[in-house]
Formats: sequence, C-alpha cells, structure tokens
Amino acid sequence: MEGWVPNQNAHPYVPKRYVRYGISGRRKEISKKKCVTKIFQGSIVLFLVITVVINITFILETSKKFKYQPTEKDRIENSVKEDAGGNGQHIEVQMSQAKSLLLEVVSSREVVSISVDGTGVVHNEGFDKDRGIHIVVLNQASGSVMAKRVFDTYSQNEDDEMVLFLNMISDGRIVIFAIKDEGTFQMKKPAREFLAHMGSEYVEGLNWRDMWAFIAVKGGKKIVEGHSKSASLSSWGDKVTLTSHIPLISQKESECDWPDTEVNRRRKAFCNKVEGYGSVCSCTQPASLEFNPKPLEDGRQLDGVPVAVIASDRPHYLYRMLRTLLSAPGVPPPYLITVFIDGYFEEPQAVTKLLGLRGIQHTPVGTGNARISQHYKASLTATFNLHSQAKYAIIIEEDLDVSPDFFNYFSQTEYLLDQDKSLYCISAWNDQGYEHSSQDPSLLYRIETMPGLGWMLSRNLYKEELEPQWPSPDKQWDWDMWMRNNLIRKDRECIIPDISRTYHFGSKGLNMNPYFQELYFKKHSIVTTPDIRLKDVDKLKKDNYEELVKNLIQNAVTLNHTLDPCAENFIPDTKNSTYILYINMTSAVDFVTWKQLAKCYHLWDLDVRGFHKSMWRQFLKGNHFIIVGVPASPYSDLKPKDIIPVYLEEKKTVAKS
Repeated sequence: MEGWVPNQNAHPYVPKRYVRYGISGRRKEISKKKCVTKIFQGSIVLFLVITVVINITFILETSKKFKYQPTEKDRIENSVKEDAGGNGQHIEVQMSQAKSLLLEVVSSREVVSISVDGTGVVHNEGFDKDRGIHIVVLNQASGSVMAKRVFDTYSQNEDDEMVLFLNMISDGRIVIFAIKDEGTFQMKKPAREFLAHMGSEYVEGLNWRDMWAFIAVKGGKKIVEGHSKSASLSSWGDKVTLTSHIPLISQKESECDWPDTEVNRRRKAFCNKVEGYGSVCSCTQPASLEFNPKPLEDGRQLDGVPVAVIASDRPHYLYRMLRTLLSAPGVPPPYLITVFIDGYFEEPQAVTKLLGLRGIQHTPVGTGNARISQHYKASLTATFNLHSQAKYAIIIEEDLDVSPDFFNYFSQTEYLLDQDKSLYCISAWNDQGYEHSSQDPSLLYRIETMPGLGWMLSRNLYKEELEPQWPSPDKQWDWDMWMRNNLIRKDRECIIPDISRTYHFGSKGLNMNPYFQELYFKKHSIVTTPDIRLKDVDKLKKDNYEELVKNLIQNAVTLNHTLDPCAENFIPDTKNSTYILYINMTSAVDFVTWKQLAKCYHLWDLDVRGFHKSMWRQFLKGNHFIIVGVPASPYSDLKPKDIIPVYLEEKKTVAKS
C-alpha cells in the first residue's frame, strides 16, 4: 500500500440505497416496470379463474349427457338428405347427439372407406385389390371396432362365407357394409335374403358393378342405406357416401350376465373385444370352453411331445382349428401347446387366451414366402427351446381340422422315428387322399415327399440339420418345397396314412384362394372316428416295407395295358381287389405319364407327390391300385415280360390367335 496514489479523476463511491433520484426520467422508468409486472400477474390470475370456470361447466354438461339414455325413437328416427348435385349419392342421417358415434362410409369403384368419429378404420384404395363387400362390426356401447372382413362376392362361395360370418355376430352390434369395385356377381339368393332380413331395401336389386353402402343393427333395424346403379355392363355406379350419427348404449346393457368363473372371465374379456364367434358370446347358451377329451386307449400317450400351432392373422381359422385340436382324445396338457403368431395381431392372441393357451407373437422377418419360412423357423426353434427335454414335436397349421384320431395316430407311429434312421418325418396328411382315392383308415405308406399339414419331426433332425441351413430371409422359397429337396431330405422318407388325420379348410392365404381350395382340397377325406388301430406298423421300417411292397406287387392283378387307362372301365367294378398298372418312366424325374394319369384320376396334379421309389399306391373304385414307373422303379423287375408300359403324351394347350 506504500506506493498507492489516489486517482484524481475517479468518482466517489455511493451505495445504491442512497442513490438520489434527482433525475426524474429514471424514477418514471422504474415505476413503469412495476406497473407492467402487476398487470401481467393479474392477467395470469384472471386466466386461471376463467379456465377453472370452463372446466367445471364442461364437467357438469358431460355428466348430464352421460346420464341421458336415448329412447328407441331417438335411435331409429332419421332424416335423409340426398345430394342435389347429382354426382353420386350422399346420404346423411341425423340421430340423437347424446353419446353418439359419427360414421362416414364411402363405396366406389376404386376406394372404400369407413371412419368412426373421424378416425379411419378402413381405407382401401386401388383398383386391383380387396374387391367385394367390406364389413366392419362396432361395439354398440363403446363404438370400438370388433371385426373387419372382406368378402370377394365376385368369386364362388364367398357369399356363403359372408352369411356364416354374419350369423356369428351377436344381436345389437352395429354392422357396416360397403362395396368396392364389384360385389354381386356370385351373391346368390340366400345371401340377399339374409341382408334383406337385416333391413336392406336395395340388396335384392343389386346388380353388376352397382355401388352400395348399408348400416344396420344386427337383429334390429336398418339405420341408413345408399345405392347407385351402374349405367351399363362396362361402367360402374357413382360413388355412394353415407354419414350417420348413431347413439350408444350403456356398457351394462351390452354385456351378458354370465356366472363369475375363470372361464367366463376369459369369455367376457373376449366378447367385449371381438365379434363373429357365434355361441361363444351367447348370453343364454354360451358354447363350452372346457374340453375334457378321453385319454387314448391302452394307456398310450405322447409323453412330453409339444404341439406348435403355426398361425398368422386368420383368427376364425385359428379358433376352428383349436377347438378340434383340444377336443381330440389324447391331446397334451395346455402347457405343451403353443400358438405362434406371425405378427402382432390382437385377435389371434385373443382367441388363444380365450381357450386358455399360450400365444407367442413373432416380429415378421422377410416378405411373402420368405416371411412364412422365417415364421416356421422361429416357431420350431422356440418349441425345442421351451421344451428342452422333448425328443419330438408336432407342427400343425391354423387352417386345418384335426381328426379325433390325430394323437392316437402319432402315438402308434412315434417310435418309428427313433428306430428307423431312414425316416424323415411322420405326417397326418396324404396328398392323394381324396374321398374317391382313399379307403383304409388303418393303412400306412412310406413316401419320398414331405406332406406337412400336421406332422412330427425329431429334435435331432431340426437342431443338427435343418436349423443351421434354413433358408435366409432374402430367399423367396417355400419352406416345405425346400424340405422336400433331396439335398436336404437325403433319401429319407415320411410315413403317411391312407386317410388323412387332418383336413384343409382354409380358402384364404398367401398361396391359397377359394378356387384352389375348391379344386384341390375340398374333397379330401379325413378320419372321423377315434381309436383306429393301425396295422402292420412295424412293416413301415425300411427293409420290412420293401418286402411288403414286393409281396403286394407279386400278388396284384395286372390290368389290360391295351386299354385306355383313363377310361371308366379300365379298373374293374370289383371291391377290395389289388390291381397294378405299369407306366413309362425313363428316369426318377420323368413324370410325363404320371401327370396325365393324375389328371384323369382327379388326384393332386400340380406337382408330383406321394411316391415311393417311382411307385404310387391309392384306392380307386374301391380297389387297391398300384402304379409302377418302368424302368425307373426297382420294382420294374417284377413286371411281366409281355406287358408294355403305358405312355401318355403331355397334352399341349394350343394358343388361340
């Protein structure tokens, strides 16, 4: 401090509290700031008071509306206004505004849309997809969507499927219909009468490419309907638009008064959420959800064999299949049954829970056939991981009915997989097992193709061979075609029954349509009784089967090979005889003659299946009928020397100019 010298030019320090406001402008500025602050604070208080008042008013008004119960007159009376512009039809229905839904429906050539309170539940654009009648079912208490379906009533049998679905809907539900593109070509009289009974005034007169939309209460009355006729066969009707306010009822009114049990709690949760399951949700006579099938005879059982159910977004198929599965004698306990769902779909999971089973949803991987393939792989992997002690597993798809003899069949054949390493799988399905070509429920075959459709495989086969080399997601391969490839199969064979223990009923899927189902699957046979005692099971082992087949061929009656094999009288009108036909087959992959025979015998003819060493076995006209390919089959040596194998040329389709 000794060297410190005061700054002569510095101002003296004065504490702020002693500042004199001698300058009037400074004092005014501070006063203004205080006023602005007080005004701002007052505005906030006023805003909060107004907000509180508005909220209290809203709560009081809402309470009044919720207490209001609409009368029948409120629900049904409406006024119809038609668009005077003449460009299509716009129908608006005004109903009670208390606790109601606003529905908007559009039917047109390229667009169908259905919205509930401004939220789109169906919006489908594009001329080349989802043609037909779109149906949405709403809960009459909550307005939630309970079901959505599309029925291509341009195609065969879709109208029957639609009527079946509508019959399964509970009374009181709100049902919405809208046509996209065309929906009448295959809509027959029973379907039209059903819709007329629901209140439709236009359905009897619906014709080719007419547009139509309809809203009704199931078991009640029509709410509103719109129709626009097509002017000619080459044109479409104008767009139809419906707008309607529909009052809701109380939740209590919409529910059934079932006894409070664990099963009925599952039922109630299900029936409040989804629709179209008929007596499951009946208030008076609900379908039983408890299955108590009898055990297998003689104490046989499938000890610890898990069942993997392969499912997607076809919940009605899944429900039908699971009921037959759970009703079959010898069904494993629920902890051994798992439903694997390809995607995060709510309704298949709801069906699974309804029936007291475990459902596992997979994140889809890949597209098309690759997606299906990856779903199978994930399901098989999860099955063997969940059941680490299981030596075998049964795989079954959601679109199959299960025979009462299903588990009995596997219980008698399971041991073959353990004792015969030349076996690949055991299947419950016979590709050639039609009503006219199968006869003996106790008879088994060995075949080189892998049928699937309800089958058993071993853990060792899957974990050691199939899983490591399963096709990757970028491969658009059918998983079953891949498994049939001999590079994978390695000359191993599958056991199949003469009459199948499953029945394929699904008519919709990635590789399935109603026409295909009608042509190739509808007339398949299925065993309908339990406890079939299989015969000669030990003779299905590799060496034993060769001896059995040779004996059959040696004792068979050789047919007249100079006759047309497709003629009605080629196979004699006898019963329970064994006949043999030798056909030309230059190599193991020369199927020219076989394919022609398959067509004229109405067997599976899309590709070649069901053979063992170039030999086929089936029943025709009530007789065991054997076909042997010469010289491809080792059984050619048993052919009489004077017999010339039959050769049928492939029929070529001549293109029309």
